[in-house]
Amino acid sequence: MSERARKKRLRPCNQATSAVFCTAMTKFRFVTPHRIGKWYTDLALAHRQAMQIGAGFLDHRTGQFVAYCTTRMETRQEA
Repeated sequence: MSERARKKRLRPCNQATSAVFCTAMTKFRFVTPHRIGKWYTDLALAHRQAMQIGAGFLDHRTGQFVAYCTTRMETRQEA
């Protein structure tokens, strides 16, 4: 991996000390009033699994995931 590509992936963990870097990974899950989905690193995979727990559906005409009104998406950053 080139130095330039590596710097794009890394972000400072502490703004005061820019010498310390960590890679940030965003995870996604969908939560309904009665079910909680697992954390997934890929949003498309989270959409597919959300359909399994009844959190929404995939609109075949547009190809977009449509969440039901009581569904919320949670995200978190992991190092």
